[in-house]
Amino acid sequence: MRSNPFLAPQAPWTDRWKRLLGQERLAAIAPLAAVLLFLATIAAAFWYLSAQDAQRELAAARHDLEFSQQQLRLHLQEQAGELERLARAVSGGNMGAAQFAQSARALAGRWPEMRDMRWLDAQGRTVARLPPEGSAAGFAGPQSEGADESENANELGQAGQMHGAPYAVPLPAGAGEAGSLRVYVPLMNEGRLEGALLIVYDASQLLHHGLPQRLQEKYAFSLLDETGGVLAGLASAGGRTQADEGWPWAARRSQARSLPLALPWAGGALTLQAQVWRAPEGVVGRALFWLAAALSAMTVWMLVVNWRFVRWRQQAQAALTAETSFRRAMENSMRTGMRALDLHGRITYVNPAFCRMTGWSEAELVGQMPPYSYWPEQEHQTLMRVLADELAGRAQAASRQIRVQRKSGEQFDARLYIAPLMDGHGQHSGWVASMTDISEPNRVRAELAAARERFTLVLESLEASVSVAPLGSKELLFANKRYRRWFGDTTQGHLGMVISASSLRTAPGESGEKMRPDNAEIYLPPLDKWLDVRSRYLTWADGRLAQMVIATDVTARRAAEARAEEQARLAEDASRLITMGEMASSVAHELNQPLTAISNYCTGIISRVQAGGLAQEDLLGALRKTARQAQRAGQVIQHIRNFVKRSDPKMQLGTVAAIIEPVLELAEVEARRRQVRLGSNVAPNLPQVLADPILIGQVLLNLIRNAAESIEAAQRPPDERRITLLASLILIEDQSAVQFAVEDTGCGLPPGVQERLYEAFFSTKREGMGIGLNLCRSIIEAHQGRLRAVNLYNGGQTVGCRFSFWIPAAAAAAPAQARPLNPEET
Repeated sequence: MRSNPFLAPQAPWTDRWKRLLGQERLAAIAPLAAVLLFLATIAAAFWYLSAQDAQRELAAARHDLEFSQQQLRLHLQEQAGELERLARAVSGGNMGAAQFAQSARALAGRWPEMRDMRWLDAQGRTVARLPPEGSAAGFAGPQSEGADESENANELGQAGQMHGAPYAVPLPAGAGEAGSLRVYVPLMNEGRLEGALLIVYDASQLLHHGLPQRLQEKYAFSLLDETGGVLAGLASAGGRTQADEGWPWAARRSQARSLPLALPWAGGALTLQAQVWRAPEGVVGRALFWLAAALSAMTVWMLVVNWRFVRWRQQAQAALTAETSFRRAMENSMRTGMRALDLHGRITYVNPAFCRMTGWSEAELVGQMPPYSYWPEQEHQTLMRVLADELAGRAQAASRQIRVQRKSGEQFDARLYIAPLMDGHGQHSGWVASMTDISEPNRVRAELAAARERFTLVLESLEASVSVAPLGSKELLFANKRYRRWFGDTTQGHLGMVISASSLRTAPGESGEKMRPDNAEIYLPPLDKWLDVRSRYLTWADGRLAQMVIATDVTARRAAEARAEEQARLAEDASRLITMGEMASSVAHELNQPLTAISNYCTGIISRVQAGGLAQEDLLGALRKTARQAQRAGQVIQHIRNFVKRSDPKMQLGTVAAIIEPVLELAEVEARRRQVRLGSNVAPNLPQVLADPILIGQVLLNLIRNAAESIEAAQRPPDERRITLLASLILIEDQSAVQFAVEDTGCGLPPGVQERLYEAFFSTKREGMGIGLNLCRSIIEAHQGRLRAVNLYNGGQTVGCRFSFWIPAAAAAAPAQARPLNPEET
């Protein structure tokens, strides 16, 4: 068997020792079980006898309580008869106040529990009163000082509802006063309530004089009302008294029983409760009990001491076994090789990990002397010097890296840690070493070094400048070749780029927004270059917070952008020349309508002047309309010119009616000329819109004119030639918008036209120029709206066309007033 310096050898009598421990455990458990059974038997006997006594005591208490209830009820019935006779005498008019006092005094002398007696009229006022002689002085409360008249009236009402029967009202005990029982005996005369006799009972005196004296000495009686309130006596004691705390055998355990007390009067249900107090046991019983308890406690204590000793021995053996198993498990599972040498260099112990590393078995290694079989031949001399230093105690505390040869001939790098080995007596008995295979870490370290070299080569080859410097320091942690070429080996260039980029980031750009916090383009006059500077914060290898700056030369791109901007300006100038031609066509197209209206007004004026039937007011009205149309033509020219120049429309806040009314007035002339009925349907309470009314009006006029031309081309009969201008409130993506629509009964849009409908210079009319709808769509989109066109169908036949557009409302409208937008209209 090999010598293990870490594990104690296991004796061959381990199994016999375990069997012995099992017998000792059984020998300790058997007496303990017998004592526990003995204690259980004694406790069961005590419990059985106590239960029998309790049952007998409960049976006697039930009988005594029923007898007490009968006695108290008979006592109250006797009083009820006397009170009813007194009430009949008073109600018959045969008794005055003096006679009432005499009779009341006689009753109070017979029954001391009567605290107060009164004669009340129908309103609850006291006619006569006689407190019983010998009553307690200073009695407070409505029972002694006179009940409130309203309260007496209420109780008299209750007594009256009982058809003349006496009525009882229990009053629980209050702070500083005893509980009482008020009894109202009604005074009836020919079925009419004339008053009542009020008798106040002291509940404590009622129990004292109404129950037998022998039972009061045996039981603690209490009188409870229907809510559980205590009128007299004590409440049911659920806890232990002061005697319970000192002497457990003298604990007076209360066993309360209750029976309802049927009063001879109506109302006020009462309950009679009795508590049975158990008397202390005798001295002899207590002595025997404590003697048995003391003997049992001593026996248990002795067995517990013996059991704890046996258990301590078992725990010690179990701990030793667990420690041995734990150390063996650690030895078998660890990946670090362990090797122990004696003072002469002989191998005395190797663990499984050492065997797996070297490929040699434990039997082959244990007992070897140097040179060992896992030493490479070419390093025998070096390893012998290392071993000599180790055995002489000259080995360094730090680790040592050596080469190890496996049994297969393969070699690997290992790291060796050496420490002295002490025996159980603290004597130096050898050396122990732990060996770790570091071939993989060395390979990873070599690969990391190669990767770092490649990464550095990549950074050095970049066309961008890369620099890293810690915050708050002028030390340059890293700089590639491009940085060193531009700025040298100092941090001045790094800090200069950071400061310049920071100032640009905090300043707003052309769009009014700040630039991204990690990107900025700066110009460096010393280099005559534009640099795209990007910065990042990172944690350096030593834990310091550093800033990395990457600067890319974008001078060529900036020059290209400048050339592109110049080309764009030239292209824009050329586009403006083309737009001037479009503007001439647009002006001719859009001015046709107001000029036609001016011509019509002038022709009508001439005709009526020649006919001699034109009044001055009519002439002035026609001239005002002509002037307004001429002014409108000028506005059209100005607005179209501004729009072609790509200037913003002149937005102003206005109502939908202010836009539609002049449009209807101008379009009515064109409609009458083409024999078309023009109507409108404007939803009420539309919100205001922020728009250019002249441009929106031009769009509506153009759509109405196109609709009239479509109806004329379709050759509809007179009753079907109509155009409807609609305005309503809709919801676009949860936002309110006003929708304008022009519906006609024309021929509709031919197939394939809708894709090219808004294309410039495309028209379905022979004389059309194809710029009207294109310009209309541009106007609507400038108002952040959309223009759409759909055909109207009836039974599969095209019956007209619908052009619609919407613009956002200036103020939010109520959702109930707006309707969702039809998907076809979007």
